[in-house]
Amino acid sequence: MSNTEPAAGPLAHRREPEPPPPGGVLWTIAGDVRALLMLPAAFTMQVAHPAIGAGVDEHSVFRTDPWGRGERSLRSVQLWVYGGREAAEEGRRVRRLHKEIQGTDTRGRRYHSLDPTCYAWVHATGFPVYLYAGRYLLRRFTPAQERQLYREWLQVGRVLGIHDRDMPQTIEEYWVYYRRMLAEEIEPTAVARELVATDVALPRPGGGSPPVRLLLRLTWPVLRSAFLRLRAFVTVGYMPPDARAAIGLEWSPAQERRLRRFSAVVRVLVPLLPERLRYLPVARAARARRRAAAR
Repeated sequence: MSNTEPAAGPLAHRREPEPPPPGGVLWTIAGDVRALLMLPAAFTMQVAHPAIGAGVDEHSVFRTDPWGRGERSLRSVQLWVYGGREAAEEGRRVRRLHKEIQGTDTRGRRYHSLDPTCYAWVHATGFPVYLYAGRYLLRRFTPAQERQLYREWLQVGRVLGIHDRDMPQTIEEYWVYYRRMLAEEIEPTAVARELVATDVALPRPGGGSPPVRLLLRLTWPVLRSAFLRLRAFVTVGYMPPDARAAIGLEWSPAQERRLRRFSAVVRVLVPLLPERLRYLPVARAARARRRAAAR
């Protein structure tokens, strides 16, 4: 049985978990459009866990509705950070969504998606990806900023309903946990391999005006191939090297040079964008609310 659900009793809902503070490290980086380039690495690390990979393989719509699933997942992640009072409710919604997901993983072990050994790893993958990819796309964090980012990431874990006893409480404890997970649990699951493949089926995006849909239909064979190559490139490139090794992903010096050139261009261009293009919708709305409250 999962112990991620709040305890029963009159004190259980006295205090909602607080999302990370406005103006903090996570607030600054999580809503920037460059996060779109970081998140695929974290998602792939998540499904490299045998139980999570099995759950996604058997219960997710990531193959039949990848665009819709991606949009919903992105909005959820944004609400954990920028949702204010909505953050805790979004955490409860995510737990309800996963309440019935269970089965047998690739090692023959029974799993439940809300078991802390699985659920905590989903949360844990974001922190090292923000640190590693941030060096390329944002800046290298100072030791003090790394510690602050981890404290804020713990707040996200609480929003998701994970108890402190199921999360490393210091950054030193986190790295011990992280290395143990890579050594003992993480493997090249079928879903992890699929997320970095360049020859898989991918439905064209839906929506848009009739001319846009027609253009997509006509150009999708070319766009699909280019998108899959870009997805694989940023997923593997922005993944910490020790996680790459645990999943069995190859990365060459030539690819590293291309990643550095690509990242340098992104790092220069994104700060020049207007706010409506630089920040994701939930983050942009939160920033606007904060400015209005300060006036």
